[in-house]
Amino acid sequence: EVLLRMHSVGICGSDVHYWQHGRIGDFVVKDPMVLGHEASGTVVKVGSGVTHLKPGDRVAIEPGVPRETDEFCKTGRYNLSPTIFFCATPPDDGNLCRFYKHSASYCYKLPDNVTFEEGALIEPLSVGIHACKRAGVTLGSKVFVSGSGPIGLVNVIVAKMMGAAAVVVTDLSASRLQKAKEVGADFTIQVKNETPKEVASKVESVLGCMPEITVECTGVQACIQAGIYATRSGGTLVLVGLGPEMVTVPIVNAAVREVDIRGIFRYCNTWPVAIALLASKRINVKPLVTHRFPLEKALEAFETTKRGEGVKVMLKCDPTDQNP
Repeated sequence: EVLLRMHSVGICGSDVHYWQHGRIGDFVVKDPMVLGHEASGTVVKVGSGVTHLKPGDRVAIEPGVPRETDEFCKTGRYNLSPTIFFCATPPDDGNLCRFYKHSASYCYKLPDNVTFEEGALIEPLSVGIHACKRAGVTLGSKVFVSGSGPIGLVNVIVAKMMGAAAVVVTDLSASRLQKAKEVGADFTIQVKNETPKEVASKVESVLGCMPEITVECTGVQACIQAGIYATRSGGTLVLVGLGPEMVTVPIVNAAVREVDIRGIFRYCNTWPVAIALLASKRINVKPLVTHRFPLEKALEAFETTKRGEGVKVMLKCDPTDQNP
């Protein structure tokens, strides 16, 4: 294990949800819980067995740590391990604090040209990497990303990086769609009160064809329906956004057109990839951060996120450091 002095911690929608509702599905907050799971910091102390890190190293933290080497770990899909520790998922504490202890193998050294803030953004970026891999994005793919929040945006960034020829994004908010354009979306569609089938046909008309890949980042029933209708026969729909437990969808439409529907749960094996991309400047995640608050103003930061202002709100846990 290593002890870290925390630096930058991003606020996620799930953090806000736990704060407001005290539960997400089967994960129920029963005792006081520290929030935060998108984080970077500086190593202060290392345990006796730790060789790859030393005090002073700047690191990004992967929040999901398997507690045992089960079959999922053996096959490299440790994110599916049923006993996994995960920051800020009850009953596990997160890392929105001054000092934090974490498994050394899940702390990744940041190169000098990658900022703490970029290090904290690796967590949401990882969701995009994992989703686009599961979707099979490749050279020339036409991709529809449903939803332009932080997760929709990282999927746009990663899809373009992986060779997508065209990415179209839908959202209700014009300002969020503007951000999608900024990070590389080719087309945007502002949804008002169209039916799911109408949204699907708009996607087809701007792309000039039906996308072979849809990445659904809202969890809203109508958006999932639109995702099925929009995806080309033989294509893939990846469900990233989580909404209600039961959702009514045109499953027969998907079945008879051989549209594969895949889920994702967080990510695995993404931190080294993300660090390599950030260090080589192949991707730019800096535009995602729109607000910064010191730890003392955490409540204000959470309220800003709750109101849906900006994109990613970042908390600064180290009062001595003025650098992003």
